[in-house]
Formats: sequence, C-alpha cells, structure tokens
Amino acid sequence: MMKTTFLRTVLASAVVLGMTASAVQAKETIRVSTYVNESDIRYDGFKKFAELASQKSNGDLDIQIFPSSTLHGWSEGVDAVQGGVSDVSWIPADKRLACYRVTSLYPAAVSLENQVELDAEYAELMRSESAKVGLVPLINSNYSYDQEWWFEEPIKDLNNLDGKLVRSIGPLVSSMIESWGGKPVFVAPKEVFQSAERGVVDGINMGVATYSSWKLWSVMPYMVNANLFYGNIMYMMNKNKFESLSESNQTALLEAATEAETWLKPRYEDWVDQRVGNAVMKGGGAAVTVSQEARHSMIEKAQSSWDSEVDAACGKPLANKVRALFAKHAN
Repeated sequence: MMKTTFLRTVLASAVVLGMTASAVQAKETIRVSTYVNESDIRYDGFKKFAELASQKSNGDLDIQIFPSSTLHGWSEGVDAVQGGVSDVSWIPADKRLACYRVTSLYPAAVSLENQVELDAEYAELMRSESAKVGLVPLINSNYSYDQEWWFEEPIKDLNNLDGKLVRSIGPLVSSMIESWGGKPVFVAPKEVFQSAERGVVDGINMGVATYSSWKLWSVMPYMVNANLFYGNIMYMMNKNKFESLSESNQTALLEAATEAETWLKPRYEDWVDQRVGNAVMKGGGAAVTVSQEARHSMIEKAQSSWDSEVDAACGKPLANKVRALFAKHAN
C-alpha cells in the first residue's frame, strides 16, 4: 500500500508539473518595435496595449516594447518583421506595399472625430496587400492630428519654399515639397536633430509629438500649422506569428489594439496641443496657421498630381475605395 500511495503521489506530481509546464509554454512573447521614445505619450499607448493584451488573454500574451528604434532603422520595418527581428513594427512607405506606400499619407482634409473608425477602415482596405508580403495590420498610428512643418527661420508662404531643403518622410511629402519649390531630403527621426543643427536641412516635416520628444524646438522654432493630409503609419505583425496564436489570443490582441487606440486618442491630442505651445515658447519662435482657403487649395493641387500615382499603385478599384473612405470622413 505504501508503494501504491507513493506511485500515486509521483504520478499526481507529474501531472501538476506537466500542467504547469504547459501553462508556461502557452505564454507568447510579442516584441513591438517603435521609433517613439519613452517621453512620448504614444509610448504610454503601447504600454496600455500591452496591459490590455495581457488582461484579455488571461496572461497568455506578453507584449515587450522596444522604443527609440532600438531594434531597427526607420526604413527597415518590413524586413524586420519578415526576418524575425521584431514581431510588430511600424511600416514605412515600402515599395513592396505599393498601395499603402502612396495612401498611408494622402492629401485630404479629414475629420478626426471618428479617427479610430477611419483608421480601422483604412487598415481593412490594406489587409489583402499586406498579407501578400506576410504582414497583418494591427495598430494604427495616426499622423493626421499633428503632422506639421518646422523651420529655422520664419516662413511667409509654404507654397514658396525658394529652394529650401526640407526633411521628408515619404513620396507624397517629397512631391509636395517639390511642388512648392523646395528640395526634399530623407532623414530618419533619430537623425533629425543633428541634421537640423548642422544645417543639412532648412526645415522639417514631422509630427509635433516626435518633434517635442526629440527637443527640436532649439533648432527649428518656427511652425507652420497646415493640416494637409491623412496620415497613418501602421504597425503590422508577422502573419505567421499572428496565425500561430490561438483564435482567442488573436481576438485578444486585436481588441487590445483597438481599445488602446481609443484610450490614447484624447490623451494624444491634449499632449500635442500642450507641446505646440511649449515648443514655440521654449524655442523663442512662432506658430502660424495656413488659412482654410489656402489649405484646401494646396490639398486640391496635391491631389490632382498625386492621384495618378495612387491609381497606378493600387489599381483603380482599390484607389476609388480609398478616396471614397477619405471623402466619407471629410472635413
């Protein structure tokens, strides 16, 4: 009887250990790479996403956040996710995502009242193209609210850049800068301060959030508030990694992403509004706003030249769906 009891105890312990090991093995680590640093309110958004994902998956999902481009550079998002450097990364204007490349920044006057829904609808339109290169849209990082123009010296007319070298983040912005008589220069976010300080560029196109986080007010204190386009630099996940998750954990991840976006939106807008004033005051500069008439004129001009690029990259049917979406959320 002692031997039988002993065997039963051993077997019971083995079962418990097996269950514990299974529980440990079930935990999925997901590495999220972002260019934002830890002083940026968007970093808090990623932390909220991690918290929600853990809660909704009953602890199965462990989201690890790598800020300040520590895992890879600005242009390497697709390669990083495909190659396993990260599981989720921001995706720049990559030629392998032809339609996303020309519409993630698109000249349009959009309302941000229903921004989360707008971003979700846009991501859905890009889902098929993303899948072809092994990616799944996961988190939307909307640029529309704070993407502005900053200069070393006051500028009277954004339409007349008179040969100024201006930092660009993608093909649309480059096209706009050229149409205004400027010369676009690509500079990664982490290199903008040094480039501005050394005179590599005369102006920059950048979001207020990133601008403030990198303390650029000391080198580019004059802001032009133009609000010229829809912008959504999406964070996408490795498709194989996503599909390896259980169905319940996939749902948990997607729900956490949407809820984190909703949680962040008002905080992000308040944070940006405060930073605009602080940046101008600290730099001893000034902020000017483009009139509504001039704004719409500039948008229409940019659209007329850019839409041929969109039609060619997306195909007319998808291009029309993208334009219809922006028209639906017009401001």
